[in-house]
Amino acid sequence: MNIKDRNKILALLEKDAKLTTKEISVMLAIGEDDVKKEIKSMEDEHLICGYHAFINWDKAEDDKISALIELKVTPQRGMGYDSIAKKIYEYPEVESLYLMSAGDYDFTVILKKATMREIANFVTTKLAVIEEVRSTSTHIVMTKYKEFGVSLADGKKDKRMAITP
Repeated sequence: MNIKDRNKILALLEKDAKLTTKEISVMLAIGEDDVKKEIKSMEDEHLICGYHAFINWDKAEDDKISALIELKVTPQRGMGYDSIAKKIYEYPEVESLYLMSAGDYDFTVILKKATMREIANFVTTKLAVIEEVRSTSTHIVMTKYKEFGVSLADGKKDKRMAITP
C-alpha cells in the first residue's frame, strides 16, 4: 500500500477510531482485506499505538483536574535527556511528557484526573527529588475549551447584554 493511502487510513482512525475496516475501505475505495492488513501492519510497527475514547471529563461527575508541570533539568553527561525522561514517564500518573525546544523549561509533564493533593504530592515526592531536576512550575487547567482538535465549549452562548450606541 502506498504512503498516501496509509496516511489517509491513519487520519480517518485518528478522527474516529470506531470506524470499521469496511467503512474505511468504502471511504478510500481500497479493498477491505488490504485495509485490515495495513492496519495490522501499522499496529505491529507501533505506528498505531492504541485506540482511545475521547472523554469530556468536565461533564462527568468527577472532581479531578489536569495539571501541566514544567521542569528545568540538568542533563547527564553522555545520556542527555533520555535517562531523565525515562525516570519521569515511568510514573503511572504521567499522561504525557514532552522535551521542549525553547523557553525556560526543558520538559513539560501532563497529569490528568488527579486531585490537588495528588498533584502536589507527585511534584514534591517524585519529581522534585530527581537529582537532575533543578526547578518545577505547576499550572492547573481551569477550563478546557478545545482538546485534540475537538471543541469542548458545547456551544455556550455569551449571556452578557450587548451594549450598542
